Amino acid sequence: MIKIFSGDKYIYLINDKTLFKASKGSSLSLIQSSDEMRFNYDELMNRNDLTHVYFFNKSEKKLTSYFNSLFRLIEAAGGLVKNQKEEWLFIYRNGKWDLPKGKIEKGEGIKKAAIREVKEECGIKKLKILKELPSTYHTYFMEEKAILKRTYWFEMSCGDDSKLVPQIEEGITDVKWFSSKNLKKVYDTTYESIKEVMKEIN
Repeated sequence: MIKIFSGDKYIYLINDKTLFKASKGSSLSLIQSSDEMRFNYDELMNRNDLTHVYFFNKSEKKLTSYFNSLFRLIEAAGGLVKNQKEEWLFIYRNGKWDLPKGKIEKGEGIKKAAIREVKEECGIKKLKILKELPSTYHTYFMEEKAILKRTYWFEMSCGDDSKLVPQIEEGITDVKWFSSKNLKKVYDTTYESIKEVMKEIN
């Protein structure tokens, strides 16, 4: 199953109908072509009574291809970073707490991009990837073009205890370490996709 955040709606691409959770605000559509995907997507996304939209095909590969055809795909990478004090790293941008991440450059490896973005946005070094985390997906518009952004996430450790430096030119105004018990401040002022990644915090 692939979960996609789209405004105030959740979109699910499923290849097993038992994953559908029927409720007053949910719908399930069988998709067998790109045209069917476009028709159903446009209709269902304009319905205010729906919050959870499920698209089904037995082939997840075909279904993903049909869905991706509606968008320009952008890939990014970032990190859920923990220091030696068991604190977690967050950036503050556009009035919300967020995780450091950024667009993967042409020809750049995913892991390399994730580490580079954390270094650039937070001004830290000595980063080590511990494990790959589930990717997140969200849609938005840029210059009237529909964008589907996939972000690859990695849990990282950081051995650098120097002062954090926010990348101001990227709109980041603060960078801070949070202990696990103080994450409510972040949770109350962040994006749904970031909350999904935060589930990985023990």
